[in-house]
Amino acid sequence: MAIEIDLVLVPVDGSDAAGEAAEYAVAIAQRYGADLHLLHVLDEQVMRGLDTGDVTAELVADHHRAFAADVREELPADVRLSMSSAAGFSPGRLLQTPGSVILDSAEELDADFLVVPRQGPSGDPDVTLGKAALYVLEYASQPVLSV
Repeated sequence: MAIEIDLVLVPVDGSDAAGEAAEYAVAIAQRYGADLHLLHVLDEQVMRGLDTGDVTAELVADHHRAFAADVREELPADVRLSMSSAAGFSPGRLLQTPGSVILDSAEELDADFLVVPRQGPSGDPDVTLGKAALYVLEYASQPVLSV
């Protein structure tokens, strides 16, 4: 029985681990003739910076565009790339975590396959996307590759 994959979702944060996860996601998308969606997950520090004005939305957008440009260079012509961003944390919603945001986005986008990095920007698997990977592996209804 063959698996049918139309959309691969990869949550990213700009880290090396996220870049590696994106490389795997590109390979999977190419292998199955699927589209690729980058979900930029904004960590708590970025969210605070946006709230206080220490970080501008344009700076965050520039960072996302640069990351997407690197991924786009690796994409074969037949793989379409889309992207979005989501806040991984909310001061008003205690149940909003990076893992829940990834799974909610996967459902909204009707993603068929998830590729999640195990480590966050610090290289520590217990930071943002590292914790999210454990949550996603446990609760995802789609197949998941954690790299």
